[in-house]
Amino acid sequence: MSAPDPVAAAIQRAHEARALNAFVAIDDDPSPATGGGPPLRGLPIALKDDVGVAGEVTGWGSRAFTTAGAADDAFAAAIRAAGMVPIGRTTLPELAAFGVTDSAAHGVTRNPLALGHTPGGSSGGSAAAVAAGVVDLATASDGAGSIRIPAACCGLPGFKPTTGTMPGSGGWRGLSTTGCLTRELALAASFYDAVGSFGTSLRAALDVDPGRLRVGVAVDPLPLAPPERLDPYVGGAVRLVADRLAAAGHRVVPVRMRTDRAQTAALAVVTRMLRGLADAAATADHPERLEPRIRDLVRAGSLLPEAAVAAAVAHGERLGDRLLDQLDDVDVLLTPTMRGTAPLVDRWGSVDRNGLVTLTSMGRFYGHTPLYNHTGQPAVTLPVDAGASLPAAVQLAAAPGRDALLMSVAGQVQRALAG
Repeated sequence: MSAPDPVAAAIQRAHEARALNAFVAIDDDPSPATGGGPPLRGLPIALKDDVGVAGEVTGWGSRAFTTAGAADDAFAAAIRAAGMVPIGRTTLPELAAFGVTDSAAHGVTRNPLALGHTPGGSSGGSAAAVAAGVVDLATASDGAGSIRIPAACCGLPGFKPTTGTMPGSGGWRGLSTTGCLTRELALAASFYDAVGSFGTSLRAALDVDPGRLRVGVAVDPLPLAPPERLDPYVGGAVRLVADRLAAAGHRVVPVRMRTDRAQTAALAVVTRMLRGLADAAATADHPERLEPRIRDLVRAGSLLPEAAVAAAVAHGERLGDRLLDQLDDVDVLLTPTMRGTAPLVDRWGSVDRNGLVTLTSMGRFYGHTPLYNHTGQPAVTLPVDAGASLPAAVQLAAAPGRDALLMSVAGQVQRALAG
């Protein structure tokens, strides 16, 4: 008997997993692989519905976009060149704006670990498809945590690379980068090696001892809004990983960002995000079809002067070069990824709720991730079994361009937790 076709099997699983609402569309007759090599050639991949593909509408979780693309964008072209086979498009909140995946266009996407809970956002459909075993690999993008948050919600590792290392990066005034979600960091590292530009192999780095490092532990999120109480299971996960790092020979020290610096960074993040949403809305074919909560954010973003946006971008570039030095000269930062485990699907209400209120409320829960978009630093979330009903998650970040070091530390943590 011949081995089953992995692409056909993935397509079948995608149809069988309809209850998750992870896919906007499924391609039952995808084009075969034409290039690449192991381990990615012929591998089925789900594309988040923000990837531009020739002949397909890039919907951005919205009813406002209706024009099909004339050509593959740079990210899709790199994926095909590496030999992967797209089998469908996954759900996201409108304009990738929120930390839950629901929209007026496509409804609510659910977490395969607990259907009453969200898979996070904005790459929630991709995370749900991977966590459910529909595909081993799905694309994601991350402008304020949208790789790391869905990974944390679904018990996956999620690696956000340094800004500028991936094709198609740069949305939201430079906050966003493209990437992927997988169940295993080894596959993610192979994907980044094939599609991105890192100067050294992330897959090789995953298995290498990083040497003795200075690790800072910070439990305070960026003050986008007064933070929610840290869930005890998440706090326990941070302590567990800190202990494992100390046992591996690293010097682990508590650190804290100075209050005025944190507030300045938070304001700069919000400035870039709101202006980026206004930019994205301006490209819509039918802006009148945008959700009420998005229109709220777009109105706010359109009022921001270009000088303020340019100053925010420049602030992020400067801070990325000096943040770890300011935090007691550490090599790596350890933080929670979220203030708790995966929230309920209706935690923040419906798509008709005020957008600024929704974003502010989410900032109280998701405030640990946006800083590293602002600074361009690589950051990775790792699942930790801390005894809760859903996985807890911790986040590690390194200096810009130190992706290989971060992958090495992540591999060391995973091995220590498995042991």
